[in-house]
Amino acid sequence: MTEAPDPEVVELATKIFDLARRGRTEELVAYVDAGVPADLTNDRGDSLVMLAAYHGHAGTVRALLERGADADRVNDRGQTPLAGAVFKGEAEVVEALLKGGADPSAGTPSAVDTARMFGRTELLDLFGEH
Repeated sequence: MTEAPDPEVVELATKIFDLARRGRTEELVAYVDAGVPADLTNDRGDSLVMLAAYHGHAGTVRALLERGADADRVNDRGQTPLAGAVFKGEAEVVEALLKGGADPSAGTPSAVDTARMFGRTELLDLFGEH
């Protein structure tokens, strides 16, 4: 029999995911520095990096990567933060992820495939530099 999660833990996790979505870097990294895993994921497998990347917060992405977050961590649908940033057209986030070691060919669809699908040739050019 599975135990129900502690409501206080769920509330804290919800707050932490919201900080990533909103790009509240200073508050978020305080939690990570205090012991919250940099690769914490939600019920869909979206990591803190994925949420920050998808919502266009390059500074938050950089801070999480500096604290050991995986730039290529896929969610439950096989998507990477880099592909999410490409989909949203977030060039600064794409650059931060590439500098953090993200692989443009990882995931399904990959960031390369996503850039091609949406005609984001300027981002394809960035991949060639890394």
